[in-house]
Amino acid sequence: MEFVDPEDEPSPFREPPAPDDRLWRHPSELPPASTATVNRRAGGGPSPWVVGAVSALGASLLSTGLVVAFLRNDPTPAPTAIERQLVRPRAAASTAASAVVDIAERVRPAIAQLKTQIGAGAGTGSGVFFRTDGHLLTNAHVVEGTSAIRVVMADGRELPARLIGTDPDTDTAVVKVDGGPFPVATLGSALDLRVGQTAIAIGSPLGLAGGPSVTVGVVSGLHREIRPRGSSRTLVDLIQTDATIVPGSSGGALVDSDGAVIGITTAAEAGVDGVGFATPIEVARSVADELIRTGRVVHVWLGIEGSDLDGVMAEKLNLDGGAMVGQVKDGSPAERSGVAPRDVVVAVDGHQVKSMGELVVALRGRAPGQTVILEVVRDHEHRTMAVTLAERPPSP
Repeated sequence: MEFVDPEDEPSPFREPPAPDDRLWRHPSELPPASTATVNRRAGGGPSPWVVGAVSALGASLLSTGLVVAFLRNDPTPAPTAIERQLVRPRAAASTAASAVVDIAERVRPAIAQLKTQIGAGAGTGSGVFFRTDGHLLTNAHVVEGTSAIRVVMADGRELPARLIGTDPDTDTAVVKVDGGPFPVATLGSALDLRVGQTAIAIGSPLGLAGGPSVTVGVVSGLHREIRPRGSSRTLVDLIQTDATIVPGSSGGALVDSDGAVIGITTAAEAGVDGVGFATPIEVARSVADELIRTGRVVHVWLGIEGSDLDGVMAEKLNLDGGAMVGQVKDGSPAERSGVAPRDVVVAVDGHQVKSMGELVVALRGRAPGQTVILEVVRDHEHRTMAVTLAERPPSP
């Protein structure tokens, strides 16, 4: 066997590779960052490869006779990309929250709690001051049948009030407090609402003391129709919102991101979270003005009952909606004009209607004695009928 001198054994030591004098490396060439490296970066120090690159750069510049001043280690490092992404939503959320606070501070003084006496029982609801002389908008169902009403102001004062009038068809009522001037809410518009925009509900839930409550959500639907429990009337053209509306909040304000009232909250479907409704402010204000002026609201009468055109019939008739006539009242304007059961009303004065609710809305604002042109479909044939409207007779 050949003897091997240990001194002839190859040494395990290897000369280190020549320093890489490239001033920049692709991130894929760098080793994974350790916790220590991350911590050093978070503390403001440059990463090792940056130090190496800068050292190499300094050596190169010095060797050519140039002078490098120094690398400034800023104690306040620039935010990383991830940090910048986190800061923006936080700032936006803070701004949005501040806006809601500002709106609440402006609107809450104009929102009141209504305490009602109905027989031997008591009820509670909300109201919105919309005139400085003490007129409040609220819901008809909040004050109907009451023998006494007291208004609790946002500052805790409790004042007697009286009922001016109600309109069950729009679930709108007006209550009056003597004195003043009172703080009022700014009335906006619901005409250009879009699903998804901010909606803030302000009311007095559950009759709680301490002033109005504020909940925030969005407009989650438009032109809704509901029939409140225990009522024979269908409310149409309502705003739907997921801002929480609980018993006692009915009659309060639904406001937009500018703090303007876009609706009077009118119903919350019990047991269904995130579904509340409001009467558009244009409707509520128009009804209120008429109640203040005359004590009652005049609704025109067509004299039909019916339902929305279903999908099967719509396909058969090649229509995209309409109001299907189910019954025509004897002696009504519709009967006198020749409207018959199973006719489908598709337009009023040239404006398309796609449902029974849209037909009701199309007739709002019309006066008794006014003539409208209905377009109806009967047996696949389109025809027009002139109908002279009448005042709706009292409910039996």
